[in-house]
Amino acid sequence: MPTTDSPAPATSADSATSANIAARAIPWAMYLRVLTVGTFFGIVLVKSEVVRWQRVHDMFLFKEAHMYLIISTGIVVAGIFMFLIKRCGVRTVSGEPIIYKPKPFHAGVVIGGTLFGAGWAITGACPGPIYAQVGAGVAMALCTLLGALAGTYAYAYAKPHLPH
Repeated sequence: MPTTDSPAPATSADSATSANIAARAIPWAMYLRVLTVGTFFGIVLVKSEVVRWQRVHDMFLFKEAHMYLIISTGIVVAGIFMFLIKRCGVRTVSGEPIIYKPKPFHAGVVIGGTLFGAGWAITGACPGPIYAQVGAGVAMALCTLLGALAGTYAYAYAKPHLPH
């Protein structure tokens, strides 16, 4: 007979264990679908020239609208899908509900955004297109990937000391 007592609050160990169980429960077919969508997305990025350094450079110099139109289209599509995800109660591949939690604005957003933009201007890639560049055979993209990984680890190390 079920009890009406509320369960004990979940600990980080509990959530890590449930995440591991959820990860094991995902069928390989789902991984294949995600890989297929990611591959298709990478091809779209390469064919639309979003991953070309010259396109990004020209965007930052306000020489052409190509990238601004693509980014604007991405924002509109993301907005539509966020609305549909909320409206239809879509779940993750592991069956968990997708919950949107806005993050508060603080000084770290400005600092992080400035570093992100500088890295994007220098390398011609934000995190997603790095993989498309590597897949397209752009050798220097490996340096960008290593730099992004180093930056990620540096952030994790410095996070307790940053304004959040």
